[in-house]
Amino acid sequence: VLKDVLPGMRILDMCTGSGCILLSLLHEEESLRGTGADVSAEALAVAGENAARLGLSGRADFVQTDLFAEIPEDEQFDIIVSNPPYIRSDVIPGLMEEVREHEPLLALDGHEDGLFFYRRIVREAKRYLKAGGRLFFEIGFDQGDALRELLAEAGYKDITVIKDLAGLDRVAGGRL
Repeated sequence: VLKDVLPGMRILDMCTGSGCILLSLLHEEESLRGTGADVSAEALAVAGENAARLGLSGRADFVQTDLFAEIPEDEQFDIIVSNPPYIRSDVIPGLMEEVREHEPLLALDGHEDGLFFYRRIVREAKRYLKAGGRLFFEIGFDQGDALRELLAEAGYKDITVIKDLAGLDRVAGGRL
């Protein structure tokens, strides 16, 4: 993702949670500005505290919204990043206790096939991305092919799936 970040870009972090992705990107390039969006007021409070602690409050805005519902339609972003809930509902009871017991269900449950939020974001992001803008997702280790297909069907180009240090699919993205 960082190689696609250029000075002055605007970033939207959809499903920002604690803000770690957005704030990391803003920390890397001083000219960036960004918006973190999440449905959870509690998560946004943590994200705001993290931005303040890192000295990034002046470049990061946060909005409580169900995906794009409260993002003004005239706002355009160079990059949209997202780590949406992506775990299949039937898998959640078998997760490690430290995940299952300490992460809000809202942050984990990607519905029946784990792709519910990806579908919505892939479709809706097109209204908010500038021409040539990029969309990046954190994905589950077994979701790379599905995300390639979703992005291609929606007309995204230059689709990539990036592996993590363990060699597992972890990031998927494409260019509008």
